[in-house]
Amino acid sequence: MATGRVPVMFIHGLWLHSSSWQPWMDLFASRGFDPIAPSWPGEAFTVAEARRQAEAAAGHGIDDITEHHAQIARSLESPPVIVGHSFGGLITQKLLASGLGRAGVAIDPAQIKGVKPLPFSQLRSGFPVLGNPANKKKSVALTAKQFRYGFGNALPQDESDRLFEKYAIPSPGRPLFEAAFANFIKNSPAAVDTTNSTRGPLLLISGQKDHTVPDVVTRATHKRYASSSAVTDLQRFADRGHSLTIDSGWAGVAEHVLEWLAGKGVRPSSPGA
Repeated sequence: MATGRVPVMFIHGLWLHSSSWQPWMDLFASRGFDPIAPSWPGEAFTVAEARRQAEAAAGHGIDDITEHHAQIARSLESPPVIVGHSFGGLITQKLLASGLGRAGVAIDPAQIKGVKPLPFSQLRSGFPVLGNPANKKKSVALTAKQFRYGFGNALPQDESDRLFEKYAIPSPGRPLFEAAFANFIKNSPAAVDTTNSTRGPLLLISGQKDHTVPDVVTRATHKRYASSSAVTDLQRFADRGHSLTIDSGWAGVAEHVLEWLAGKGVRPSSPGA
């Protein structure tokens, strides 16, 4: 049934369940938007089920996951705002460049082809997957200690552990391999058309203490868009890590996104409805 509201599609990244977007969905709905947070291919409906059925998500790569979300975007009554975190941020950029969104927000986005910085913390965060080539065809789960380094390093230990228990799930290893070797593959699925000047506005967000996608990587991504006349903004949050969409400070990030969208003329048809 048509609602007349502006749709918003939230896309999560590796190791988080789609339910991690629920606070954002509640906030955006309260402001008059029509939010959805699709699961990735093979992802079970709940965190508990996803942990039990880990191999159901194995083998899915960037192209597969992107097309899955593209089909959902095409099915909506109007082009959505697309908000993605980590690999969801990479997919957001691909969908926006393809004309499937009215605006995009990529939060701590995974490294796209052409971005060259590769800090040690990023390598360490990806090692649970990249350390074993066989993981390309498998689903891989993080331990609480690995989650703490990759996601919760800017948080108190107990908050990191709570987030791990609430949202962490096994995820396919293939996307990480595809992004890691993107600069050595001609037709890499991690490639994004950063020259498109007809796409909607894009906001890149960086947590400056992020270990998984360090700030230098997001800044390098922003520079890749220099030849496009379309709006590409960068917002950096000091003292925030890769958990900035799910930790106790998530609302500040979400409010900034809402303010940015309003500044770009993207407002709900019926605020507060």
